[in-house]
Amino acid sequence: MGEPSWTFQFPRTKDQMKFKLDELFNSDALLLGRITYQGFAAAWPNQQDDPDGYGKRMNSLPKYVVSDTLDKVEWNNSRLVRGGHANGIPEIKKQPGRDLLVFGSLRLANGLIEHGLADELRLMVFPVFLGSGMRFFTDASNAKMKLLEAKAFESGVALLRYQLNA
Repeated sequence: MGEPSWTFQFPRTKDQMKFKLDELFNSDALLLGRITYQGFAAAWPNQQDDPDGYGKRMNSLPKYVVSDTLDKVEWNNSRLVRGGHANGIPEIKKQPGRDLLVFGSLRLANGLIEHGLADELRLMVFPVFLGSGMRFFTDASNAKMKLLEAKAFESGVALLRYQLNA
């Protein structure tokens, strides 16, 4: 479902899955970049019968897809947002409700941080070193962060929650 293969070497423990389930059910919409959207749109529509309702929730939530290269989005409740991070997202954030959740979408998340459009950062840190890949924080990132939570899951994965622009 778009996750890097190295993450599969870590078991998905009950405490970790509870966090992800709570995170999803406490959100009112998803905000996705093109690559994450395409991976999710290919996988999630076929996963609606799980006992905890995660797949059904993923499929039913409104989804905002930030892309200037896609012509259309076909996954249920998806809308295209054109013009980059600053175009349309402030209006989406003003809508009433709970969290607007970003999965993956590294370029999008980085742009949201750089433009002051992200309120909280939830990092799941896997105990592995990778020799390549995209950097999460760019040189332009200068957000001030306040640690809200640090938690170790049974799998060895750590959760770090930060309030941005604190």
